Amino acid sequence: MSQTPMTASTPATARAAAAGPFRRLVRDNPQLLFGTLIVGVIVLMALAAPLLTRYDPTAQDFLSTLQGPSADHLLGTDNLGRDIWARLLYGARTDLALASVAVLLPFVIGSTVGALCGYFGGWFDTIIMRIADTVVAFPFYVLVISLVFILGNGVSSIIVAISIVSWIAYARIIRAEAMVLSATNFTDALHVGGLGVPRIVFRHLMPNVLSQAIVYAMSDIVANIGVIVTLSYFGLGVVPPTPDWGNMMSEGQPFFAGGTYSLMLIPAVAVVVTSYGLSLVGDGLATALRVKR
Repeated sequence: MSQTPMTASTPATARAAAAGPFRRLVRDNPQLLFGTLIVGVIVLMALAAPLLTRYDPTAQDFLSTLQGPSADHLLGTDNLGRDIWARLLYGARTDLALASVAVLLPFVIGSTVGALCGYFGGWFDTIIMRIADTVVAFPFYVLVISLVFILGNGVSSIIVAISIVSWIAYARIIRAEAMVLSATNFTDALHVGGLGVPRIVFRHLMPNVLSQAIVYAMSDIVANIGVIVTLSYFGLGVVPPTPDWGNMMSEGQPFFAGGTYSLMLIPAVAVVVTSYGLSLVGDGLATALRVKR
């Protein structure tokens, strides 16, 4: 008879155990949970854009310009008759993909350079840090905009310009972590064990110091979205007719004074919500790392 209650309670116990990590996440790290939900929904909508709209984001219909929301056009149309909902979804694809790629290259370069600086030190570290000090002497936005102006507008120019400036932050973060780890004779022990420099740096040192750089990468994506949207707004970023939130705001500005606010406000809200979600993810990751430590 004593076995029946145990058998009956087993499913409930299993459900409680399965729900345990989720409940702890909600209680201890709500930023990570809600940030992941926001960003996840936006990313899924961007990836599923062909399924969520039947309109081509670049197709013009001059008989349907500046229409309000309707069954045919969920968010209305712009001054060229293009569907705003379609442009919003495909614009998310453009900006999120570009912002992510523009983080990946500086992350790899900066992390590698920072790990080497932290490992070798000496003249190599001094030269790299002096180069970094020279670059950061200029305001971030001013330097990126100047580089894009020199290189010409377009996706490749944006990635190159951001990479030239952004790698420094990752290099400094990884360098500081690597120097702390090296001070514990961690690398000396590996060297005594007969391991070569490449294996020490890339196999053992970098995996132990990348966590802070990953957290910073989330805030860097937010900054990159701001840069991309700003450049496109001023005509230096993504080349039309490719849908982009900055281009949408720029094209909607002339109609703002006339009372057509949606052309600017809709992409602006998308930028704010996306940036907010990414910021929550970054804060949540930082909290998780502090708790783990």
